Amino acid sequence: MNEKILVLDFGGQYNQLIARRVRDFNVYAEILPYTTDLETIKANGYKGIIFTGGPNSVFDMESPHYTKDILDIGVPVLGICYGCQLIAWMGDGKVATAPVSEYGKIELQLSKDSLLWENVPEKSVVWMSHTDYISEPPKGFEIIAKTDNCPCAAMQNVDRKLYAVQFHPEVTHSEYGNQMLRNFVFNVCGCTGDWKMDSFIDTTVEKLREKIGDKKVVLGLSGGVDSSVAAALLSRAVGKQLTCVFVDQGLMRKDEGDFVEKTFTSLFDMNFVRVNCGDHFLAMLKGVVDPEQKRKIIGTEFYKVFWDEVRKQAEDGFFAQGTIYPDRIESGKGKSKDKANTAVIKTHHNMVEKPSDIQFLGTIEPLKDLFKDEVRKVGEMLGIPHELVWRQPFPGPGLGVRIVGDITAEKIRILQDADFVLRDEMAKNGYEKNLSQFFCVYTGSKSVGVMGDHRTYENVIAIRAVTTDDFMTADWARIPYDILATVSNRITNEVDGVNRIVYDITSKPPGTVEWE
Repeated sequence: MNEKILVLDFGGQYNQLIARRVRDFNVYAEILPYTTDLETIKANGYKGIIFTGGPNSVFDMESPHYTKDILDIGVPVLGICYGCQLIAWMGDGKVATAPVSEYGKIELQLSKDSLLWENVPEKSVVWMSHTDYISEPPKGFEIIAKTDNCPCAAMQNVDRKLYAVQFHPEVTHSEYGNQMLRNFVFNVCGCTGDWKMDSFIDTTVEKLREKIGDKKVVLGLSGGVDSSVAAALLSRAVGKQLTCVFVDQGLMRKDEGDFVEKTFTSLFDMNFVRVNCGDHFLAMLKGVVDPEQKRKIIGTEFYKVFWDEVRKQAEDGFFAQGTIYPDRIESGKGKSKDKANTAVIKTHHNMVEKPSDIQFLGTIEPLKDLFKDEVRKVGEMLGIPHELVWRQPFPGPGLGVRIVGDITAEKIRILQDADFVLRDEMAKNGYEKNLSQFFCVYTGSKSVGVMGDHRTYENVIAIRAVTTDDFMTADWARIPYDILATVSNRITNEVDGVNRIVYDITSKPPGTVEWE
């Protein structure tokens, strides 16, 4: 990697999206928290630095800040939203509470030529989200764009290669935001785009063979995209030296366990071990209704079963996992007086430590520097079936967090059958290509219905479908009524125990994609 862009995170929700946009230009980008010291940054030889947004105010000293020396190391800097205000604060400009806050789509008016504005029209729509604004730019900076309510929507110091925009160019709502980022990366930073995915497989396989040698490798295989691509890479590198342990906890989609086993035993050269333990998980989850507790139980028990199986394997080798880049990113959020900002939303299901009695020569994470979309590209290059590489996102705890309330075998059966109908119908009519994610939810509610001449009191199933570019925000999908009608008719007729279907029309925010 000859070129690198640093995304310095000040707690912005779009930090990963910024890095992904830069990587789309074939320029490697990595994210580091604002707590990273300046000497480390200088030693890494970055071609440019991007300050992310964040929810704080720069004049609150509890907020994330950075030494102003970073602006004088000769590396171009682009500040976005909070990062824009931080550059102003560093240069002794004035940041104040805006008379009129701006949220959502706002018309941007360019007021001066800039390297950032190449192929950007004089007026365009950008995405704003700020309550503070720059009331007076720092000395040496000139205003290069404005909006009706923001006199300094962008500024620059050409001599020092410092640029700042009050809006978010990384989100799709900013019409020419991607072009602006491209202009910074190429026009300002002078990058050439030398980071290619084509050689990733060959390089990684070579490194894996060199590191593993004749030792064995054990991989926890969930059947998801990440672990599947990691398994395929390792299989190509060391073949039968790899053992994949697949724990089927009984909370997968209908027939999914069989699909995973068939795929990996027929396509790849490896040892495949399947552990069926659905009854054990049901016993551990009996009576549990709190979603956070369910996640913790499923995650903890999953790894107990997994490590028990690993103990049966030879330990004179390596442990492998499908960790990807977002799993490793340390948050740049600073101190917060608002406890709600630091509250746990969802526990990551695989954040469980390795038992002390199990010793490996080391841990192998062949995908640790890739984002999900890059992992999918690698999977396609490796020849993994399309339906696996592009399969629907699925939560680690499985259907355990798509069943509201306590979990029973009957509820799992109902949800599996309903979800199967939804997926089958979407595949038949081809509408699945228009959706980012879709699934059924067992709501835990019951309703009165009529079937034949009989009154029923059965379960309510919700359909959830969203469209999104990044899953940081998502909109509910406008599935045609005739498709919804067919799905509803099939589920109520084919799935015993269901008499009503509802459709979730909540966007993210305020909701999340999953219900729990």
